[in-house]
Amino acid sequence: MSLIFILISSIFVNNFVLSRFLGICPFLGVSKKVETALGMGAAVTFVMALASAITYVVQYTILEPLNLGYLQTIAFILVVAALVQFVEMVIKKMTPSLYQALGVFLPLITTNCAVLGVAFLNIQYEYNFIETVVNGIGAALGFTLAIVLFAGVRERLESSEIPMALEGFPIALLSAGLMAIAFLGFSGMKLG
Repeated sequence: MSLIFILISSIFVNNFVLSRFLGICPFLGVSKKVETALGMGAAVTFVMALASAITYVVQYTILEPLNLGYLQTIAFILVVAALVQFVEMVIKKMTPSLYQALGVFLPLITTNCAVLGVAFLNIQYEYNFIETVVNGIGAALGFTLAIVLFAGVRERLESSEIPMALEGFPIALLSAGLMAIAFLGFSGMKLG
């Protein structure tokens, strides 16, 4: 399978937020400002790319050779948790303002089902190491694209007149639904 095909597919066609509906908590929680959404997207991209690579190594060098496949979920969660702790320390040290803006959503990357989902899907699709990393990066870029676009929409909605019944979270959910419908248009793409 072509690496470009995997990358484009994971960004647009199989977008984790808008097609698979994984990672909705940070998508809705951190998407009020574009800057914060970009920071979260960068953090998730780093964690997803590294988690994809490390979980591949753990799966094929430890779990399968030792017949410990039943520990896959626990092992993958430990990998993701360790990576998130590392990212949290780096962001806190490098950009304290982003650390404050992300708040509770940064540690929630640990339980972000999109990060864990990409690790499981890489194994399920039987990708080799390079394909695994490309899929992880593509999934993370798709997450970043979705959250940044949604943040832009929400910023515009703040200055718009909205019926009182739809103000706040209801209009956000409607907007997210319309974005998901728009991304369905990519499902008919023919690559290669």
